Amino acid sequence: MDAPTGHEQNADQIAYWNGPAGQRWADRQAEQDVVLGPVADLLIDRAKPKPGERVIDIGCGSGVTTIAFAKKVAPSGHAFGVDISGPMLERARASAPKDLPVDFALADATVYPFDPASFDLLASRFGVMFFADPVASFANMRKALRPTGRLAFACWREPRENPFFMAPLQAAYKHVPKLPQQGPEDPGPFAFASEARVRRILSEAGFAAVEMEACPLLLDAAIGRGVDGAVQGSLEIGPVSRALDGQPEELRVAAANSIRDALTPYAKGDAVLLPASVWIVTARAT
Repeated sequence: MDAPTGHEQNADQIAYWNGPAGQRWADRQAEQDVVLGPVADLLIDRAKPKPGERVIDIGCGSGVTTIAFAKKVAPSGHAFGVDISGPMLERARASAPKDLPVDFALADATVYPFDPASFDLLASRFGVMFFADPVASFANMRKALRPTGRLAFACWREPRENPFFMAPLQAAYKHVPKLPQQGPEDPGPFAFASEARVRRILSEAGFAAVEMEACPLLLDAAIGRGVDGAVQGSLEIGPVSRALDGQPEELRVAAANSIRDALTPYAKGDAVLLPASVWIVTARAT
């Protein structure tokens, strides 16, 4: 499968999301879209897309948010999903209704030649924390916005605010080595956890009126499949999957048992409701 030509500093991310890990995310995307549905709902509510508007969805993955935006701006508007992952965009193109005003590009938003001053809204659900040079990336994306254009995206807050990630990972760490420590500004899920950093990046990239809303959530990691479903999900993608990659089967089984023990207190019926917290960031172009 083809991979996009991108900024050289984003090469590791492009390789990751077009390799086996990217395929695993694509294979599980339907389940993840259910788990993360509350975040998509928050984002769309705060972004306020209107009929007739043109929207860019950055890091669109398998397209569920892009399709949702397209439905909001139809019939005269348009939604444009951009992602570096070929496997996930293949899913996006296959799932998009044929009558919706939506299309997709396999591209690195850091360098993609967007049509200048032609979009009303730049949006993303968890797609903007992986740029090696986020100021350059946001500056390039800002050029696509009209002078009245606006920005809205969701990103994770600090790890301590997100047992959704950390409860299963800490359980796995009882059996396998910890993942390499990431610096606070390294690309990754928590790269935009710092409010001060996000404000600095957006200011330097040419955005103003930055607002950051802390949104606590309960996310059903089991999507109605009980504790075993939540354990299986943590083993398939995300940080636990990376920590267990290449480990012998007996350690994987031991880790799964510890994860089950850690998640059981969060179970309510067939749901496993894990606390999570995101920023909903809004701004306007200048």
